[in-house]
Amino acid sequence: MALASSSNAATGGIDTAELRPGLADPVHDSQHIFRGLLTALAHPGRPVTLPGDVAGPEPLDPATAAAALTLLDYDTPLWIDWIADTPPLRAYLKFHCGCPLVERSRDAAFALVSDPEHMPRLTVFAQGVDQYPDSSASLLLQVPSLEDGPAVTLKGPGIRDTAVIRPAGLPDWFWNDWRLNAAQFPLGVDIFFTCGRTVIGLPRGIQAEG
Repeated sequence: MALASSSNAATGGIDTAELRPGLADPVHDSQHIFRGLLTALAHPGRPVTLPGDVAGPEPLDPATAAAALTLLDYDTPLWIDWIADTPPLRAYLKFHCGCPLVERSRDAAFALVSDPEHMPRLTVFAQGVDQYPDSSASLLLQVPSLEDGPAVTLKGPGIRDTAVIRPAGLPDWFWNDWRLNAAQFPLGVDIFFTCGRTVIGLPRGIQAEG
């Protein structure tokens, strides 16, 4: 018992025996995943399979967990929606990422949304300011499918002609909010849709018609 208590104290009170593992090779795996995420943003609408098979706590899909482990650190405040905001997930992120968790979505550099149908409006997240447009938020939206939703046509940088995506499980207002988000470029949020091991990037400024 004394040994276990010492171990918990050394890890900030987190019982590591109960934690899901993070990246098998944190340095190399995060580099590969980061390149995949950059590819998704550079080619909006293109599905990108992230390497590895990260088994994060429920309800995270492998791609969502991989993106979180790669993008989050001590300097990236995170907001989590109510479905995903559980003690096991908080412990997992605190141990593997060290990211501070915030209660207000506007204070977050990243948001993790596992129930996008009931998510806050896009304007509730940090939009950036003229001097620092990169101070806006990036959203990890975990959707039930990337193929079964209504077709949406994308245009903009990184897309040759057009791209069509079909993320499911989004609220009715989402694409109208996105058009307003794109219109204020270079301000506005960036989005990663995740499902299974796949991610689709939707950077600010991309036009969407459904």
